[in-house]
Amino acid sequence: MDQRELKRRTAEVEARLALIRRKVADAGGDPDTVRIVAVTKGRDQLAAAAAVAAGLTELGENYAQELLGKASSLEEARWHFIGNLQANKVRRLAPHVTLWQSVDRTRLLSEIARHSPGAEVLVQIADQAVAGRGGCDLATARRLVDEAKGRGLRPIGLMSMALPGPPGEVRRQFRQLRALADELELPVRSMGTSSDFTVAVEEGANLLRLGRVLLGDPGALPG
Repeated sequence: MDQRELKRRTAEVEARLALIRRKVADAGGDPDTVRIVAVTKGRDQLAAAAAVAAGLTELGENYAQELLGKASSLEEARWHFIGNLQANKVRRLAPHVTLWQSVDRTRLLSEIARHSPGAEVLVQIADQAVAGRGGCDLATARRLVDEAKGRGLRPIGLMSMALPGPPGEVRRQFRQLRALADELELPVRSMGTSSDFTVAVEEGANLLRLGRVLLGDPGALPG
């Protein structure tokens, strides 16, 4: 690994992180308790290593193969799987994933319970079905939380990715997640990405998934 390039990238991440934390504070959040997951999707090994060197040990991946490729050389990282996950990928991912953020159906819960017993999970809700995106409706989310407990898993919160739209519509989607998390007494609210994290914090997010705004533009794949 090119140590000079790693040092340069780490400094860039640290500068962006300082700005993000100021924006979190301005939005009414506590920068010391709002957790940040550095989304390394579409980025190289150096980007992930720079995030870890900057103190961001929670890393998020959308694709199984990318996570597996990076995890082998970053033992300090705590990996979150945040993408639309095929159940048949769980077995290979289980040794590396700390938090499964995108649980949205029974079969996926079953595979996680089988290969990662006692794991922490988030149930992903979606305002509406969109091809290529995961998530379930509110009634299904309530059922999955109960099912997760019944299978010995630890459902600790909810996750969502707001559909693009006017700020008021994005805010409504975040409020929907917070209301359900409060109803179910789940502490973790994973909502907010590079384009909307300040609104998410205003609406109660305490886990942010940040790619582009934190690690820079990876080129072909947005963060």
